[in-house]
Amino acid sequence: MKEEAFEVAIAGGVLCGHRSDGDGPPALLLHGGAAVPDYLEALAAELAPFFTTYRYTQRGTLPSGGDPPYGIEAHVEDAVAVLDAFEIPQAWAVGHSWGGHLALHLALAHPDRLLGLVLVDPLGAYVEVFADLDASLRDGLAPATVARLDDIEARRREGDVTEEELVERFAIVWPRYFADPESPVAASPATHSGVAASIGVNRSLGEHFQRRTLIDGLPDVRLPVLFVHGELDPIPPESSLRTAALIPGARVEVIPACGHFPWLETPGEVAKAVASMLG
Repeated sequence: MKEEAFEVAIAGGVLCGHRSDGDGPPALLLHGGAAVPDYLEALAAELAPFFTTYRYTQRGTLPSGGDPPYGIEAHVEDAVAVLDAFEIPQAWAVGHSWGGHLALHLALAHPDRLLGLVLVDPLGAYVEVFADLDASLRDGLAPATVARLDDIEARRREGDVTEEELVERFAIVWPRYFADPESPVAASPATHSGVAASIGVNRSLGEHFQRRTLIDGLPDVRLPVLFVHGELDPIPPESSLRTAALIPGARVEVIPACGHFPWLETPGEVAKAVASMLG
């Protein structure tokens, strides 16, 4: 698979991304994080037989720019801006983790721009998942490391955290998302983090959870929707199962012995699930 770089203008800067040379229908890849650089190159390669992919680093994190606000609504409109820049009337949305959550909001706001959704280990519609996630990420860590994570998280919620601290946090927790944290593919790729973007996304998430935006809106979605979820993901598969139950006709594939990054941990399984849905 070959890719070419692109830039899409938004208020206060550009979104920096890559377009693949595939022959399939367009697919917009939305990375997780939030507020880390795009890391979905290997997922784009796995999906190359099915889609022409467009992936980009979301607003507020280098190399992308963009003015505030950094809430869900702004990220939804950025996704539409990428489609508009390439004159794409409709595309698949392929989202991972927070990017899967973003794809669900995109389906509510702009269903006419989508062909369907592929959600890989997404953050679902239910806020309760955060308790399970936090417990799993901290399980087995040294008390001093847990205390450091708690301090960074507390100051992020207060809006008083540095980029270096957020990068440090990702270095600690990223391997914990893998079934084997010692795997060579489990190291964090996050060399940058957008501080204001991270704070803004997390506050916006809290507001939408409180308003039940997805819980109340997803039953009206009429698109093909596939959830792919690792059995051993710290975000438990039950999150995808409960969220899928809100969407008429949604399918869920649980990948055994796999964590949060199936295209890295069990290459080919996401492609197999997509092929099954499309076939």
